[in-house]
Amino acid sequence: MSLRENLRELDDRIGRAAEKAGRSPDEVTTIAVTKTVGPELVREAFEAGIRHFGENRVQEAGSKIRQLTALESTPTWHMIGHLQTNKVPTAIGLFDLIHGVDSVRLADAISLNAQHRMPVLLQVNVSGEPSKSGFPPAEVAAALERIATLPHLEVRGLMTIAPLTNDPEDVRPVFRQLRMLRDSLGLKHLSMGMTDDFEVAIEEGATMIRIGRAIFGERSR
Repeated sequence: MSLRENLRELDDRIGRAAEKAGRSPDEVTTIAVTKTVGPELVREAFEAGIRHFGENRVQEAGSKIRQLTALESTPTWHMIGHLQTNKVPTAIGLFDLIHGVDSVRLADAISLNAQHRMPVLLQVNVSGEPSKSGFPPAEVAAALERIATLPHLEVRGLMTIAPLTNDPEDVRPVFRQLRMLRDSLGLKHLSMGMTDDFEVAIEEGATMIRIGRAIFGERSR
């Protein structure tokens, strides 16, 4: 299937999932994950209507974004991977929103280096997997209270990465717990759901989904 066909199918699936949950598909922002995707394919996705793009690595993003500065309007770039504190100054100059603030130390570094209020999401390790970064759910409220005092940071919501599973229903409790936590904190956004589980994430309240394979196909490397 072509990229445009992939996007049409994706839009249909998003619409069905939103309808099932009594939501509007307009409440869900699709972030096209461009890890290992070349600039020309990113340009094609932009021309097909995608306006939000997500990168996992600062260095790869810098090269790609510089090659796409001539686009007719400016895409919104999301940092969706783990951000090291030494990469913060570069990341702030590249990205419009940072998803994975997983420690107070990283939040401090972003606020210290930013020249304006940088929008961020707090990453929550809902599943408790040792391999994943993020605040434990029980520590998010205290972390938010501390981070909310930083002058150049704006916390807009929460983000999580669900465990890999063959059945998306297995991760519904993860998404539901994040939504309940978001609601208790009075935040707006939920970045959750990827190619294998985004429909369940939408049903549970996702406002941002991070989609790679369903748009661009399998990664080449």
